[in-house]
Amino acid sequence: MEITLHSPLDMHLHLRDGDMMNLVAPLSSDFAGAVIMPNLVPPVTAPGAMVAYGERIDAAMGHADFTRYMTLFFTKQTEQQLLIAKDTPGFFGFKLYPAGITTNSEGGVSNLADAESTLKMMEEMDIPLLVHGESHGFVMDREAEFLSVYRTLAQKYPKLRLCMEHITTAAALELLDEYENLCATVTLQHLIITLDDVAGGALKPHLFCKPIAKRPNDRDALLQAALNGHPRLMFGSDSAPHPRCNKESCGCAAGVFTAPLALPKLAEIFTRNNAIDKLQGFISGNACRIHKLTPTAKTVTLHDTPMAVPTAYRSNGQEVVPMYAGEEISWSVKH
Repeated sequence: MEITLHSPLDMHLHLRDGDMMNLVAPLSSDFAGAVIMPNLVPPVTAPGAMVAYGERIDAAMGHADFTRYMTLFFTKQTEQQLLIAKDTPGFFGFKLYPAGITTNSEGGVSNLADAESTLKMMEEMDIPLLVHGESHGFVMDREAEFLSVYRTLAQKYPKLRLCMEHITTAAALELLDEYENLCATVTLQHLIITLDDVAGGALKPHLFCKPIAKRPNDRDALLQAALNGHPRLMFGSDSAPHPRCNKESCGCAAGVFTAPLALPKLAEIFTRNNAIDKLQGFISGNACRIHKLTPTAKTVTLHDTPMAVPTAYRSNGQEVVPMYAGEEISWSVKH
């Protein structure tokens, strides 16, 4: 059996920088494009730095037919700064991180009230705001506690394109249905695993991410929403590579590396659930409609031939362990 996808997009991708980016960027090249996260060290806050980062991504991708949709790390902006960002080639939107909530987010927002003028101008300029939606509360409740912030933003800025990034709960899906200006991304791992898979037995550091995986009912709700073709739910891998030594250590870094196997695993999930007709919308169509994108015309064919997932990917002293390392999944990309 074969499936052909048209211009698949990853609406939330971490490529890092330097030798790590040179290793992982080509492993996302089956996608026609991706929204690139800005939480480097230091974060990408200015259009000039964004352009330079984009050029480094292009070099790492080589000859791949890949469109990078670049984001800037959200900070308070003047009207002139927003106009410059909007007119910079490759710019997609701003990514808002609550201060200190996840990897390299220490410079994030501490008080949204200080940025109200920026948000209002973004609404008027039709600039998307992508949000890592977690509080600093108890780890299992952080997304749920942040939903009131989404609700306030959706009500106060009804024309702002507001994306709830990597949602993990059934409650987030319920909120998604309340406001037309909300959309959301969901990762591969949150369609598959629960917290029990991460820490129910021996701890599995390569499944640890933020937001943390939740309960079975949350996973099942997300999966059903994707399989049913929710019109404002998009695939965003949140593929987040870390050196193996930073994952298998005290202070385990948060992030699951899924880029090389995301499309085959999604094909496996959607065919197994008799929902293959919904995969194109999830992987591209919804994002193109919501964000008015015209991605590179590209087709990717997947077939039900098993793929052996490497135990690790290695290059230039970098080593990254993927989800399903050393295992076999039942679909693969036909090259």
